[in-house]
Amino acid sequence: MAMRILWPNLPAEFVPVVRDAIGSGFETDFCANAADVTDEQWANADAVVGSCPPQYIDKLRKCRIFVKYGVGYDDVDIERFGKLGIPVCNTPDYGTREVADHAIALMMTLAKSVAYHDQELRSDLRANWRPAHNPFGRRLSVCTFGVVGMGRIGTAAARRAKAFDMDVVFYDPYQPNGYQFAIGVRRADTLAELMGQCDFVSIHAPLTPETRNLMGAEAFAAAKRGMILINTARGPIVDIDALYDAMKEGIVLAAGLDVLPQEPANPQSRLIAAWQRNEDWIRHRLVLTPHSAFYTPESMRDNRAFASRTAARYLRDGRLDNCVNKQFLVPRS
Repeated sequence: MAMRILWPNLPAEFVPVVRDAIGSGFETDFCANAADVTDEQWANADAVVGSCPPQYIDKLRKCRIFVKYGVGYDDVDIERFGKLGIPVCNTPDYGTREVADHAIALMMTLAKSVAYHDQELRSDLRANWRPAHNPFGRRLSVCTFGVVGMGRIGTAAARRAKAFDMDVVFYDPYQPNGYQFAIGVRRADTLAELMGQCDFVSIHAPLTPETRNLMGAEAFAAAKRGMILINTARGPIVDIDALYDAMKEGIVLAAGLDVLPQEPANPQSRLIAAWQRNEDWIRHRLVLTPHSAFYTPESMRDNRAFASRTAARYLRDGRLDNCVNKQFLVPRS
């Protein structure tokens, strides 16, 4: 009997993409929304790709693997899946270039005062035609670019920073000794050591209990005064109340944030409220984008294709890629 793969939330335009990714030999079920999936489809799926909301997990009877679109899996109960003997896999390789590009774009927007000049010229085209007024400007080749989390995306961001002749240093206790020599950058042994020397710090770590609020009051207290913070990873890694204080005190000169602890942005947050009111002290110092770093048409196709390929490889060959719940997996009965 052919093995069956279920996509509970796949837009129709991606059906040909995932069919090409998995190859032949599978039966397929495609639904636009999880609520449209029948109990029979949940029960008969050998693999689920995309999403599996908690209320449907107990409907799985044959499922041997769940693959989530995207890198982050903090919204998945990986322990619950593990106790059912179901590996959970993510898709960490689909948006590497896009997110690294976005981190550098946020850095450049601030470092070259791009948004600043655009807004100032709009308010008074003649009076603000001041090319030398560049409040955040530095020659990048004399700056140090710090990376927190030197995985795929962090490494890609580091390579891009090196192309600007920046001095690049990273903090990642999980990268093996010597990794810095392999890509030609420096390594910091602690977050405080990194913060104290960097003009720009770009976050590329996953959200875990260890990294939640990692960028908080203690980290900012160790920071080089006048640094610029970039976050394209996960919002809760940055304590935005601590960031508000650090910006108020001038420790953090500016910040570019693609992700926030609460999304959409919470207007009750002190930082967001001050930004939205365009208060004098924060004007031009905070650039926000709507968790859009990952998005291009190409990355969306890759996301669906790579996730589907992971499921098919496991069902066909037993090859388990990108499993994130190995510590919880129990043998299936």
